[in-house]
Amino acid sequence: MQGGCYCGEVRYEIDAKPIMKGQCHCRECQYIAGGAPNYFMVVPEDGFRITQGEPRAFARKDLEKPRTRHFCDTCGTHLTTRRFEGGVVIVKVGTLDDPAKDFRDSAVAIFMKDNQPFHLVADGKPCFEELPPLK
Repeated sequence: MQGGCYCGEVRYEIDAKPIMKGQCHCRECQYIAGGAPNYFMVVPEDGFRITQGEPRAFARKDLEKPRTRHFCDTCGTHLTTRRFEGGVVIVKVGTLDDPAKDFRDSAVAIFMKDNQPFHLVADGKPCFEELPPLK
């Protein structure tokens, strides 16, 4: 799988099978996604690499264990998130070159405790109030 930012300055490749595919309804993702849930894939860190450019990193200083969000410094596209525990990269599905092929559908909906009334979740989709354990 390949992807990148809106302006094309930052590019990446994934050569590992996703560990999880989902949609995140947390309040933080709503800020980044303009109010919508954020669609994501979790991939092993060793199966992800930046092939062009260098994304900028942001982590909140007021949190004990913040996530680090990586984005293009030119166009602002949010590309990935890294958890403080490490080991995985959370890829934003909208940055994939072919999301219809590589993502298809989310397996779970997470952080439903922050779900907004206008967010849609397909019937039968497993929903979690917070983050389920990664397998």
